[in-house]
Amino acid sequence: MPIVDLAALPALLPPRARLLGLDLGEKTIGLAIATSDFSLASPLDTIRRSKFREDAEALRRVCEAQGVGGLVLGLPLNMDGSEGKRARSTRQFARNLEEIAGFTLPLAFWDERLSTAAVERFLVDEADMSRRRRGEVVDKMAAAYILQGALDALRHAAAGRQGEA
Repeated sequence: MPIVDLAALPALLPPRARLLGLDLGEKTIGLAIATSDFSLASPLDTIRRSKFREDAEALRRVCEAQGVGGLVLGLPLNMDGSEGKRARSTRQFARNLEEIAGFTLPLAFWDERLSTAAVERFLVDEADMSRRRRGEVVDKMAAAYILQGALDALRHAAAGRQGEA
């Protein structure tokens, strides 16, 4: 599984393949799926974390069922842009997907600073959702927030390339 720059990811995907966004937490992995035209990310599911191999197998099943051709993994950078313990742990998870679980799908990282906080704020302020209900959906919604940010960046980059032509 090559770890690539986000801009290189679409060219590595088979036709009509979809991207899967991941919000990696200590207890759960939030999942979101992109439309095959990379225009919209939708919350998909949450994997309750256990042993790495079990998490990887659950992820593999989702990828197969959803026609996933690549992954976008939220990278929890510090506010100053530096990488701390959580970012290093996320990078290790990505390496383990390849080295231990044998994943071959290309993977790109996307800066996820404040994604969970933004989703929590939306769920409280706009959706008026209870704390218990928020806990059930926040991880997959954060994954959708991360994936949508990556999709928007890809679309913006493509529009810039068209403008240069």
